[in-house]
Amino acid sequence: MVTLTTHGVKITVQSNYEDLHSRPTNRYFIFSYRITIENNTSNPVQLLRRHWYIFDSMSGWSEVEGEGVVSRKPLLYPSEEYQYESFCPLVSEAGKIYGTYLMENKLDGTTFFVNIPLFKLIVPCKNN
Repeated sequence: MVTLTTHGVKITVQSNYEDLHSRPTNRYFIFSYRITIENNTSNPVQLLRRHWYIFDSMSGWSEVEGEGVVSRKPLLYPSEEYQYESFCPLVSEAGKIYGTYLMENKLDGTTFFVNIPLFKLIVPCKNN
């Protein structure tokens, strides 16, 4: 598990290898991750966009950008948290992800970026 706080918004990530959904002989490895977003500011904030940088040890870097997360744009009041789960397929047994969320302060309309900490995607037998 990794955690990072930016501008009072805390991001915690837990990743897992999904053995039952992976097909190693076909170079198809599925990793799930659970993200918790915690608003430790004194203002309500809303997640507007995400931007991921994904590294697969066989295919290199790729980027994913879009609105919200899992079809939602969560609004978090002070001391609230939002949690969601998603997944990432890789063609190799190892990779990593990091990125940013674009957030909006709902009191004054300003936007700011919150960093998503780098987290590793590694098949357990390779994590020695």
